[in-house]
Amino acid sequence: MVFDILVKSALLMLFIGVVSAQLSTNFYSKSCPNLLPTVKSAVHSAILKETRMGASLLRLHFHDCFVNGCDGSVLLDDTSSFIGEKRAAPNFRSARGFEVVDNIKSAVEKACPGVVSCADILAITARDSVAVLGGPTWNVKLGRRDSRTASQAAANSSIPPPTSSLSQLISSFGRAGLSAKDMVALSGSHTIGQARCTNFRARIYNETNNLEASFATSRRRNCPRATGSGDNNLAPLDIQSPTTFNNDYYKNLLNQKGLLHSDQQLFNGGSADSTVRQYGSNPRLFSSDFAAAMIKMGDNKPLTGSSGEIRKNCRRTN
Repeated sequence: MVFDILVKSALLMLFIGVVSAQLSTNFYSKSCPNLLPTVKSAVHSAILKETRMGASLLRLHFHDCFVNGCDGSVLLDDTSSFIGEKRAAPNFRSARGFEVVDNIKSAVEKACPGVVSCADILAITARDSVAVLGGPTWNVKLGRRDSRTASQAAANSSIPPPTSSLSQLISSFGRAGLSAKDMVALSGSHTIGQARCTNFRARIYNETNNLEASFATSRRRNCPRATGSGDNNLAPLDIQSPTTFNNDYYKNLLNQKGLLHSDQQLFNGGSADSTVRQYGSNPRLFSSDFAAAMIKMGDNKPLTGSSGEIRKNCRRTN
């Protein structure tokens, strides 16, 4: 039993090592030298136009990597041969920013046609979105290729829903090659962005033990109890600084002001409590761990070498 576990661990580390060797931070240094400034300029413009877009672009990278790896599959429209991920429960009427990705892809194609994958564009836009909103930056490893298919079923089963328990979150992130600590750090992405009433209604009306009363009252004003009434009304995931990437998310959890059930599960008398306390009091530690976890998430089962393709249009295969 112990031997089997050691063998499996060794194989996993070997796989991660192979992936890491195939991706590199200077992958496009010769084939597309202006890639990074081109993307950064477009992301900055999109966020200036609508601050919420930063969170939306970051979320696209998450939802891409959690479903069969970071392969750009979340961007594909439905076809006659497959139902894509855009209509999966975690994405339908909530995943957004596709037009911004289209614009970035067009700009990149003008600079270096047929070279840069949509999967890599998502990885870069996620980093740039965090940085523009005041968060950390990191060197993005590149060299991913794009999938030729997508899976609504895989999206429904792989992306953790807002009803998740702590153990379910740990399992979901584990399947993406991420540790429990990585999960707590990456959950800090909820320091920006908005959630729909339908995703936090049950928490603000049915939960009491780990929910600050005045916070619940304020959220109920814009989220009626009845299903179907105000389902798409929005509330900030971070009540303190919803458009700034910082560690306020963890401070909210410490005060029982997590908007989603899955948020507050991180600080609810369980194994993640100590990490939440650390991040709540040490913004530098959070920033460092978040950046490291983003790099690790980006290593999840990418298509490299001759696998997949480099899409000309991120919405469809070539």
